[in-house]
Amino acid sequence: MEATTGDRLLVRGRHIGEPDRDATVLETLGPGGGPPYRVRWSDTGHESLFFPGGDVSVQHASSPRVSL
Repeated sequence: MEATTGDRLLVRGRHIGEPDRDATVLETLGPGGGPPYRVRWSDTGHESLFFPGGDVSVQHASSPRVSL
């Protein structure tokens, strides 16, 4: 996975009834845009270090936004 500052990470809920989440990439800390990422979660405004799993997709800042 590669991301750049300003990209959005979309995390799909794993269980029935669990909401999807999204976060904005504030900083990439891995080589070549790889994880980990410093992100800001849209639902809480909390900033954290994030290591994405297989349920995460990247929406690049230059792409049209998708509503969750």
